Amino acid sequence: MKIKRFNAACVASALVASFGSPLLAHAQNYPVKSIRYIVPFPPGGTTDILGRLIGQKLSEAWGQTVIIDNRSGAGGSVGAEIAAKTPPDGYTLLGGTISSHSINSSLYSKLAYHPLRDFAPVTRIATVPNVLVVHPSLPVKTVKEFTALAKARPGQLRFASSGAGTSQHLSGELFNLMTGVKMVHIPYKGGAFAMTDLIGGQIELSFENAPNCVPHVQSGKLRAIAVTTLTRAQALPNVPPIAESGVPGFEVGSWQGLFVPAGVPPAIVGRLNTEVRRILALDDVKNRIVGLGAEVATTTPEQFVEFIKAEMTKWEKVVKAAGARVD
Repeated sequence: MKIKRFNAACVASALVASFGSPLLAHAQNYPVKSIRYIVPFPPGGTTDILGRLIGQKLSEAWGQTVIIDNRSGAGGSVGAEIAAKTPPDGYTLLGGTISSHSINSSLYSKLAYHPLRDFAPVTRIATVPNVLVVHPSLPVKTVKEFTALAKARPGQLRFASSGAGTSQHLSGELFNLMTGVKMVHIPYKGGAFAMTDLIGGQIELSFENAPNCVPHVQSGKLRAIAVTTLTRAQALPNVPPIAESGVPGFEVGSWQGLFVPAGVPPAIVGRLNTEVRRILALDDVKNRIVGLGAEVATTTPEQFVEFIKAEMTKWEKVVKAAGARVD
């Protein structure tokens, strides 16, 4: 009996070794080939800018090419679905956002992925304030003046977003709800496209991600009225929060994060977390992100999971209160 038990133990150990060793070796040697970084929005927007910045630094550190793959549509849902269905080997990354991983699960009646079950969150990357920006031809400089104008023109003012379900979209819907105005939402395929039409005067305003609009505010092509967060943006210190400008309690804070498909070995998730957080702590990277109007805000994978759970609960309430639906 002792011999049989010994043999059984040997067999069990052999099985563990045969399946565990390749997985362990895979994690220890990672990465050994190029990495695909899916950006679920078009080139030129916040998620794309951050993805390219991180991708370049990962390539320099690991000696492997990081390929940026823009897969836009449905407020980041198209790219997220593609990422969720890729092999969980650590060679596909996703630049997820507040829309793809917090808002869309409430806004769409059918989503082809679950924000948490189908992904392993790696780290939050940055927090991003939105900015209420208008075309200079609009005769307003404060939230009070803007609200009065919007009430005088019900259904006439149009606000652009980078897609249904994005923080820009929900910022506008929340503003409608809290002020009683009636602005019309115009979704675009990405923030860069929205900015082009806003600068060109084809549309009146947007609650745009700071990195997409700060350069245009600084050049005078757009006028910043207020920020959606409770604190001022470092890149726009003279622009007050909406909550301090006649709409108390108004708060929308966008965020960016890094994800991999569910099932990626924890050792690889850990290595990605360590490396990306190291990159985001570099002075040149931090200065670049702050200059865009965002702020570095990293987490452990476990902290990121809890953060997303809280965000999903928060935005489910906002979507329900605003009556916003896409399908």
